[in-house]
Amino acid sequence: MQSNSLELTHQSEETSTPSVLGVEASFVGRRWVWRAGAEDPALMRLGAALAQQLGIPEIVGRLLAMRQITPDQAPHFLEPKLRALLPDPSNLTDMDKAAARMATAVQNREVIGIFGDYDVDGACASAILASFFEELGCTVHTHIPDRMTEGYGPNVAALNNLITQGASVLICVDCGTASADILSQVTDKADVIVLDHHKSEDALPPILATVNPNRPDCSSGLHHICAAALAFLAAVATTRDLRRAEWFSTAQPPPDLMRQLDLVALATVCDVMPLHGLNRAFVTQGLKIMARRQRTGLNALLEIAGITKAPDAFSCGFALGPRINAGGRIAEAPLGLRLLRCSDSFEARQMAERLDAVNRRRQGVEADILDRAMQQAEAQKEAGHAVILLAGKDWHPGVVGIVAGRIKERFNRPALVGAEQEDGTIKGSGRSVPGLDLGTVIIAARQNGILQTGGGHAMAAGFSLTADKLEDFHSLLDARLAQAATLPDRVPLTIDAVVAISGATAELAQDMAALAPFGAGNAEPLLAIPRVNVIRADRIGRDGNTLRLLLKGENTGRLKALLFRAHENPLAAKLEDTTRPALHLAGYLRAETWNGRTDATFFIQDAAAAL
Repeated sequence: MQSNSLELTHQSEETSTPSVLGVEASFVGRRWVWRAGAEDPALMRLGAALAQQLGIPEIVGRLLAMRQITPDQAPHFLEPKLRALLPDPSNLTDMDKAAARMATAVQNREVIGIFGDYDVDGACASAILASFFEELGCTVHTHIPDRMTEGYGPNVAALNNLITQGASVLICVDCGTASADILSQVTDKADVIVLDHHKSEDALPPILATVNPNRPDCSSGLHHICAAALAFLAAVATTRDLRRAEWFSTAQPPPDLMRQLDLVALATVCDVMPLHGLNRAFVTQGLKIMARRQRTGLNALLEIAGITKAPDAFSCGFALGPRINAGGRIAEAPLGLRLLRCSDSFEARQMAERLDAVNRRRQGVEADILDRAMQQAEAQKEAGHAVILLAGKDWHPGVVGIVAGRIKERFNRPALVGAEQEDGTIKGSGRSVPGLDLGTVIIAARQNGILQTGGGHAMAAGFSLTADKLEDFHSLLDARLAQAATLPDRVPLTIDAVVAISGATAELAQDMAALAPFGAGNAEPLLAIPRVNVIRADRIGRDGNTLRLLLKGENTGRLKALLFRAHENPLAAKLEDTTRPALHLAGYLRAETWNGRTDATFFIQDAAAAL
């Protein structure tokens, strides 16, 4: 509980410090606060010293200092090298046993069965392993479960089907740690290996190897890597064993593992892993691989998503990830994995178009649920619940996690949303806020007999229960996560710096981009621009859901700006106000290149009246 208290104390301290530009409540009710250290003279001096020592712009030095990056850490942070940060896979408990068995399977040309989760991480991890074994001459069969008919995690029927196809080794990726009862039913037919990162307080499965950095007896320190990263490390360890056995030859060279880093990067971003240390190296190097567009399936999806520039973490999280996930949410569960493995450009284009269409359908399904869910969430908050727990009979289980995330963002408290099935079972997903470990509470609810199934991370978890247990579940959540009731209704918006519109240049954006990749654990610098007027506003895009703006400062300067999701974003009406009031804006400054010219674009996240 100590880390929870520290996090919540930090949030309460934010309300006692002066607000940025005097914004106590923006148009969406958010208070603007300085990032910790933004006004600390000692950190400013450290930032200046970092800038001088590393030969970087002063603002980059200041941003590094505010992110608690020390002079020793700064070089690795700015230029993360996988060679320097890659751990010995043997540090992971059971990895040596897993690698030895996989190496034997390669040497004997055995059939490999891979059972993966239906999200981006599961698809990427499965694709990495499938490519690895096939390149080394093994036959591989894969299975991604259907969310509606099979649910999360291994099931006996699917595992037996892989065995029937000849698999002598079964590898469960991004699942399996909490499936001892299922996996124990096939251990007499095949050797079973789990590569997973989900928490579990249950007894580990009685199988050959469970490689999980979050198992209680693993001292690797790799708690924050995703399943695709584990799959990559397993391939590294297996290749090492094969080298020691002098198995490789001119006819069978070692596999090129580096080309798998595009999938590790994609999964790391989409599974919201913290972008520091090893993960930062994975994503930095993986994005370079992705930029070569050598993976046919990803290239097709990038084209469908309209990504013409070099992909970045934003592209992964908001363009590629949702489309790959869409198949597992509401349509064909294996479609994302099939796309990642596809080598035919025509087939890949067809699959990418299918995923794009499914993703648009997912957005419609989500919108149908969201309004009703928000109203119910508001009522629960007013009733005094610390945690929001919702369920609906006509809600699609494939989008409840997204809806839970939206409710969490709106109310700044843990939110869980379920879909009630015809048999009275509720299947759902939850999202939490920093400092409140939802995964541990979900496991406790399952162990107390309230949930049928459940597990996950601190920030995200899945669950199932019978409808008659819903009230008991809500009571347990409220009791275990009671501190959520003390949180402000809206997460304060954390500002890194205030910049005049004349200073919001492409050069500044390029300087700050040295801190990329941005994401969990390394937030993109958020700037506030004071007192601007909108002098032009246009709706653009296929459905007019993006607002393109031209901004003018008090004295000089013009700046292009964009607002996404304009149809549902309450800021759109304020920005389109024809009276052109003076506004304070908060957002991200990025350098955009078009036809050989690089300009700055401001991506608006919030706005307030400039009083």
